Amino acid sequence: MLVKWIRCTVVDRRGFERGQRKWAGLLGEPGFRGQGGGWSRGRPEVAHVFAFWENRVFYDSFMARAHDRLAAEQSGTYSSIQVKLFEYRFDVKTGFEPRFTDADVVRVAHSKVHEDRVEHFALMQERVWNPAMAGSPGMLRGVFGEAPGHEFLVLSMWQSSAERGKYRAGSIERLTQRARTEDDVAAVTGDVVQLEPSWTV
Repeated sequence: MLVKWIRCTVVDRRGFERGQRKWAGLLGEPGFRGQGGGWSRGRPEVAHVFAFWENRVFYDSFMARAHDRLAAEQSGTYSSIQVKLFEYRFDVKTGFEPRFTDADVVRVAHSKVHEDRVEHFALMQERVWNPAMAGSPGMLRGVFGEAPGHEFLVLSMWQSSAERGKYRAGSIERLTQRARTEDDVAAVTGDVVQLEPSWTV
């Protein structure tokens, strides 16, 4: 599975939202698995969109055909856009599906990892972080993906920001020490995204 993460700095919120709803045109595209997104909780001008495709072949075919027509609906509504593609590596919790209807917030964490620490980082995600998140009330499901250049994405879906807050409060520091995250990671950025139901495809 291919995970696409789009981050936009929006200048025309209403126009952007109107254009976002047009992405319903993705339904029926071969290999398309689902899409959702919303606004950053910390930076109200930043929008995040997450799309899921069966594989790179289907995705490339869509980009060559229908993408530009759909994207034209949002032309001029944002001042910057960043797009990254990640190959699925494993679930966070079990049985990941690209569904957004039962989630309220998404937490996204993007890490650049030292080359010689990549396997340790992935192992710690599997053995330390995943069980901790999976055991947190309100954590629904998530996905761990990898991009060229030793970049990783952890996407987790939560029933509510209050539930996510409970997980964050007690455990982050302890888990970071246990996983020796600071030894692995060169840079990390993240955000909490308030999902917009009308953006879900």
